[in-house]
Order: sequence, then C-alpha cells, then structure tokens
Amino acid sequence: MILISVIIPCFNAAPWIEETLKSAQIQGVPDMEIIVVDDGSVDNSIKIIQEKFPFVRLINIKNQGASKARNLGTEVSKGEFIQYLDADDLLMPGKLKIQLEALNNSGADVAYGDWQKLVRGTDENYKRGEEVKRKIQNPEIDLFTDFWCPPAVYLFRRSIIERVGGWNVGLPIIQDARLVLDCALQGAKFVYCPGIMAYYTVHHKESLSTKDFVGFIRDCLRNAQEVEEWWSKHQGIDRQRRRALLKVYGYVARESFKEDKPTFESAYKAASNLLPFYVPEKLKVLNLLSRVYGYRKAEAIVIWYRKIRDIFKRSVTSF
Repeated sequence: MILISVIIPCFNAAPWIEETLKSAQIQGVPDMEIIVVDDGSVDNSIKIIQEKFPFVRLINIKNQGASKARNLGTEVSKGEFIQYLDADDLLMPGKLKIQLEALNNSGADVAYGDWQKLVRGTDENYKRGEEVKRKIQNPEIDLFTDFWCPPAVYLFRRSIIERVGGWNVGLPIIQDARLVLDCALQGAKFVYCPGIMAYYTVHHKESLSTKDFVGFIRDCLRNAQEVEEWWSKHQGIDRQRRRALLKVYGYVARESFKEDKPTFESAYKAASNLLPFYVPEKLKVLNLLSRVYGYRKAEAIVIWYRKIRDIFKRSVTSF
C-alpha cells in the first residue's frame, strides 16, 4: 500500500527539477511514490528525470496547465495522503514525517505550517528570503480573503481531495488558493505544524499573478462569485461572510477600475447587491469622496489626483 503520493506538475523546469526531486527523495517516508506529470516541456526536464530519477513515475501530456496536470497525477496516484509540489519549490527535510504524524494524531484532513521564500537571481542562484509564519483562525474566511501558502506547505488526506473533486481548472491563476479554500468549504479540519515546512521559489522574472494582473483580478472575481453562490446554497451568508465578500469585491473593483471596466462593473454590482449604496469602508478618502460624488466618480478623482501628484514629483526631482 502506498502511504504518500508526491505529485509534481512540470513545465520547462530543467534548471531546478533535480533539486526539487531530491527534496522529495530524502524525506525518508516508507511506501512513498513520486509522480511527475510533464505538461508539454520543450527543454531537458524529461531527460533529467529519466536519467537521474528512474524510480519516478513520469507521465507526459500536451500542455494543458498545472491544474489539469495535478488532477491527472491525483487520478493515477495510490497514496492515502497527497503532497502537491511545484517543480521549482523544495520540501524541508523531514516535512512529510512531521505532517503525517500530525494528521494521524489529530484526525485532521489538512496539515500546514510555516514557509520561507527562496529568491532566485538572474544567474539562477538563490538566497533565503522572508519567513512566513501564520495560523489559520477561521478556515473558510481566512482562506477566502488573505491567507495563502504555496502547495508544498500542505499535506492532504486523499479523502478530502476526493470530496472536493480536485483542482479547479477554471481558475488558472489562483487555483492553488482555491483548492485549500474548497477543502475548508467542505468542512475540512486543519492542523498547524510549527516550523519551516517548505521553501517557495520567487524568480527574478514576474510571477503569473503579476505578469497577467488583469487575469489575476478576473480570477479573483470569478472565485468570489462562486464562493458567494456556494455560501448562499449551503450555510447562508451571515455578517462575517458578507464582510469577506465585500472585502474581495471591493479589492477587485479598485484594482480593475482603470484597466478593465467590465470587471469593475461586475464587482461593483456584486458588492452593491450585498450592501446597497456600497462605498469602501477602510479607505477614508475614497469613502468620503464616494459619499459625495458616488463611487465611480470617486475612483476617477483618485486616479486623477495620483497622476497630478506623480507629475509634480517628477518635476520637482528634475530640478
């Protein structure tokens, strides 16, 4: 019987896949399988895996995105517990043993812990960056709003992944956040394991969320709409859930106003349906302007002000 399945989606990861696989290999967990789903790589990723890690189960598919690769890996895996690991991230030595013990002792569905950033430079060398240490207080609210960990930090029971139905392929940019949120929506119990569990690589190149910021914001909107629908059908939208939804819709509205008006209108409408005459709460200036001129005009005034301020700063520094 396989105890833990480590599932790694891989796309053009030749510079770091060896190090990632070694971090999984040295975990020392008996009855563990490592599955790499290569998502149409055109570099030397496959060659490296075949030559240096012959024990790895390698599956080759045409490029379809990380979520589909992870779902396929999950389908063919046999482990009672599942570790998702991106091809450029690293597991801390002993991570799987620590979290496996925590899950067995607590009966929880998902284990998580602390993590650290690895910042890679243009030469692909890296230095250790920020350590992130946070605990989940209210899973469905925290994971919906502002709590995030890379997939490597978590260890899942297979049963909760099956209950969720796998990775949401309709959210290509924030799919990792949504998987854990779906676990929470399905009533998963979480257990915290103190200490660094994994290293998350930050490349000198832009991340997907910053490279395609408009796509990221649209994902945030779609995610909020789906979560609102879920809450409406199942637990109902109480005061805390409404505040969480307004927080996300407000963020989407502010970030999309200038570059993506259809997304702004959808987010503003969704917020107004939850709270008629919606205006941002925490941004005092925007709140005041919204009450006087209306939210749309207030956003335009703020953008105009920022442009004038930036022009003034540039003119001052030029002297």
